[in-house]
Amino acid sequence: MEVTCLLLLALIPFHCRGQGVYAPAQAQIMHAGQACVVKEDNISERVYTIREGDTLMLQCLVTGHPRPQVRWTKTAGSASDKFQETSVFNETLRIERIARTQGGRYYCKAENGVGVPAIKSIRVDVQYLDEPMLTVHQTVSDVRGNFYQEKTVFLRCTVNSNPPARFIWKRGSDTLSHSQDNGVDIYEPLYTQGETKVLKLKNLRPQDYASYTCQVSVRNVCGIPDKAITFRLTNTTAPPALKLSVNETLVVNPGENVTVQCLLTGGDPLPQLQWSHGPGPLPLGALAQGGTLSIPSVQARDSGYYNCTATNNVGNPAKKTVNLLVRSMKNATFQITPDVIKESENIQLGQDLKLSCHVDAVPQEKVTYQWFKNGKPARMSKRLLVTRNDPELPAVTSSLELIDLHFSDYGTYLCMASFPGAPVPDLSVEVNISSETVPPTISVPKGRAVVTVREGSPAELQCEVRGKPRPPVLWSRVDKEAALLPSGLPLEETPDGKLRLERVSRDMSGTYRCQTARYNGFNVRPREAQVQLNVQFPPEVEPSSQDVRQALGRPVLLRCSLLRGSPQRIASAVWRFKGQLLPPPPVVPAAAEAPDHAELRLDAVTRDSSGSYECSVSNDVGSAVCLFQVSAKAYSPEFYFDTPNPTRSHKLSKNYSYVLQWTQREPDAVDPVLNYRLSVRQLNQHNAVVKAIPVRRVEKGQLLEYILTDLRVPHSYEVRLTPYTTFGAGDMASRIIHYTEPINSPNLSDNTCHFEDEKICGYTQDLTDNFDWTRQNALTQNPKRSPNTGPPTDISGTPEGYYMFIETSRPRELGDRARLVSPLYNASAKFYCVSFFYHMYGKHIGSLNLLVRSRNKGALDTHAWSLSGNKGNVWQQAHVPISPSGPFQIIFEGVRGSGYLGDIAIDDVTLKKGECPRKQMDPNKVVVMPGSGAPCQSSPQLWGPMAIFLLALQR
Repeated sequence: MEVTCLLLLALIPFHCRGQGVYAPAQAQIMHAGQACVVKEDNISERVYTIREGDTLMLQCLVTGHPRPQVRWTKTAGSASDKFQETSVFNETLRIERIARTQGGRYYCKAENGVGVPAIKSIRVDVQYLDEPMLTVHQTVSDVRGNFYQEKTVFLRCTVNSNPPARFIWKRGSDTLSHSQDNGVDIYEPLYTQGETKVLKLKNLRPQDYASYTCQVSVRNVCGIPDKAITFRLTNTTAPPALKLSVNETLVVNPGENVTVQCLLTGGDPLPQLQWSHGPGPLPLGALAQGGTLSIPSVQARDSGYYNCTATNNVGNPAKKTVNLLVRSMKNATFQITPDVIKESENIQLGQDLKLSCHVDAVPQEKVTYQWFKNGKPARMSKRLLVTRNDPELPAVTSSLELIDLHFSDYGTYLCMASFPGAPVPDLSVEVNISSETVPPTISVPKGRAVVTVREGSPAELQCEVRGKPRPPVLWSRVDKEAALLPSGLPLEETPDGKLRLERVSRDMSGTYRCQTARYNGFNVRPREAQVQLNVQFPPEVEPSSQDVRQALGRPVLLRCSLLRGSPQRIASAVWRFKGQLLPPPPVVPAAAEAPDHAELRLDAVTRDSSGSYECSVSNDVGSAVCLFQVSAKAYSPEFYFDTPNPTRSHKLSKNYSYVLQWTQREPDAVDPVLNYRLSVRQLNQHNAVVKAIPVRRVEKGQLLEYILTDLRVPHSYEVRLTPYTTFGAGDMASRIIHYTEPINSPNLSDNTCHFEDEKICGYTQDLTDNFDWTRQNALTQNPKRSPNTGPPTDISGTPEGYYMFIETSRPRELGDRARLVSPLYNASAKFYCVSFFYHMYGKHIGSLNLLVRSRNKGALDTHAWSLSGNKGNVWQQAHVPISPSGPFQIIFEGVRGSGYLGDIAIDDVTLKKGECPRKQMDPNKVVVMPGSGAPCQSSPQLWGPMAIFLLALQR
């Protein structure tokens, strides 16, 4: 019979209310989680203060119909308009372990296609306090004509914090203040990063040698504790000093083991040493231990600056740098420069000629060059000169100049670069000078000026270089400003003149420039040519997918349009219906000339012609598909989420009803809706109650309403709603409805709080008490809770039912109080009655008090009811009359007794206008909890209607 009770659902006939409930979105930001405080700043700005590392949770509460979509965005602060974080599409924004960089302005944007979007913002202020840093600086100055010296010490304390920190200086345990005596001065310096305070000790005295503490505080905002740092000042306090065991420039050969020692020569307290490398980290295998740096088998890539830094927070850090140079040579190049004075680009007898040779070396200035002609060392003469560091060429370049070139100067010249006495291989480069040595020309092979390939395929761009010698070819982009090549470089060298591209994409289309290099050949104006790359790709069409609705018997036109593609034309278009090929539609003459779309016309929508249509468009490279879903079925209903107080609870049966409202989306797009199919299923249950609801003509914006009754507290339900037309079933809409308890001022109707909702009817925990009330049910109870105290279930006896209770185990002490405060009620009657159930079971039970807080002249609490001691493992009901003189709140106060077996619980709180029942409940008629061993007796007023109905059947 219990299952039968669960599935009984009363479906009350619906009715329509009003027209045109479509409304633009409205939004309001609510905070939740671990906020320290939410305050109003200036005029209307809301500031949410939170501690770094806590959880930020903001809710965007929206109204409007249809239900608005919510988008969260953030700016870095008031100085920037640009969003710097990914948008979050959710009504709740949650950030775990928030960082200081995540502070700023958060925007909630709600839009539903009606009117303009609603935008609300809140500024999130992240509070933090870092560990302070303390540095010491000393100065010595001559006084009175060098008769003696005066020593001054500056203790600088710096911290990063939000809000700005307050500084407290202490000498030992004594707090120092500004101008406390002639030897102490405290001030804030200008132009410092972070919060800084300086303690100045003038004309240092013996008593100034002591321990100094800098304590920083943000005044416990967000519960952030104070932090402190201590420094002991002595007469030996001194900044660090260093020296190196090697020269500042260290040149070594590859493969050698390098050891550098950084030696401390001063500093008190003892400085800390640290090695670093620039650029990049220390080499792999390098070992920095104390002041000793060891690099085994050093290579050319290990060259760079190595820094040894000593710090002890006194004065400035001491720093020594070693420039490590590992001998190496690479990239030997040559240049042939014809007579510059005569502006010649060819080699001619009787004119000057210069041959240049260069290598990239470390150290560059230690490279030596040697020239050979036809295998023999070149002999210097008046017509053959060797120069170094030509200002027109890269640094440390060797040049061989031939004055008044003779036929006898023709031959093969070799330039050899070396490191004398070092185990580094020599590098050499050959240059042949003859009548056949001519400057280069460059051209594109026939038929290769335009290269057309398909996206994803490889491509090869080619330029041919003629001349002797043939220099490398450099490739770059032409048509895109500052564009990079696919390799990621602005310029790419190819020795054979071919630029090879793997898996080309459409953004690689464009013009490419090839030009001769001015090295490994003639040092003359570069020769250029261009190649056009066309990347073909399949078409892109719209719509990719479209839902087409139309009433039965009406025509429909389907169009598939070409957005982009290469080539930009439709070569063929094929239509299919439910996978079957359709005959080609008639061609429109205008479309045949510029085929950028394909069309299919349906004369009438029928049940047989409804279904999936596919248009496959090709441009000879590939194809794309437009999908159309054609039908006459109705669109889905649009649930209305702004119903005021949709939940109505019923005290006697522990049931509730729900006002379900909706509109029909685009009702005129198809045939009229004839009825709705309503399905209601309790979550975690399989069975559902189904009902057909007939309707009349439904208009756009018309609000429909249906009342669901006998829903069980506190369960949630899935509601599915499907419209039906002459075509058949339309699109289904579903939503979850939850039980929420009322937060209203008391009225003549029943207003009972069962504590089934997390909002607990608007009750709040008092901030001035010792601990809090707890909401729980039999399923959320702590399995290790104290036995022989507290209720096993709520007043209904179901494991899902919630109640409020106080936990009196440790760390609670005798007399600790927990207060639960109701919302503020406006008094509209002379008398009210507060009814509630209480459970006071355990040998250490303290007291349960009911207080009334009057708000007409400040806050005044008066006792209305009190009960103490063990009352057994039963739920009992109390009726308490009150007569407030103005706006009021009721307060449930639980007081801890002498031990841990003193849990007190309350449930089903009702506030009604009028006097309480004259006859109180018979104490013998109580709800006895299972397992207590007492007979099961209960008042009929606690039974639900279904139970009374079953009892009648039994009789």
